[in-house]
Amino acid sequence: MHEVSVVSNMVDAILKELENYDVEKVEEVNVLIGDLTSLGAEQLEFAYEIVTRGTLLEGSRFVIEREEVRVKCKECGYEGPADTLESDYLDHSVPVIACPKCGGHVDITAGMACRVRDLNIVEADKCSN
Repeated sequence: MHEVSVVSNMVDAILKELENYDVEKVEEVNVLIGDLTSLGAEQLEFAYEIVTRGTLLEGSRFVIEREEVRVKCKECGYEGPADTLESDYLDHSVPVIACPKCGGHVDITAGMACRVRDLNIVEADKCSN
């Protein structure tokens, strides 16, 4: 389950960055996960809950935005979403890494992301009475 190591690395990076701020609470962590990463949303969410225990991130919402696979054809110039294969044997679709219009070779332009987009935090109150 490589989701645990991915989430651990994300959490470590977030906590390191938060050291630069006076943060009272983290309410939400928003991440972008590409469909080509093969990272499962349920596994990521479970790993996040476990890895964040006892940290500033504990109890925060872990929001996953999926990034669809997009391609650019080297032959006909098509730019857009890749076709997908559906299967009764799989619980997800499989992208076809070929041009949906001409079947030509493509460059992948989206779908490989695995990054933290942003955080919703509550800063500590700096007012002193």
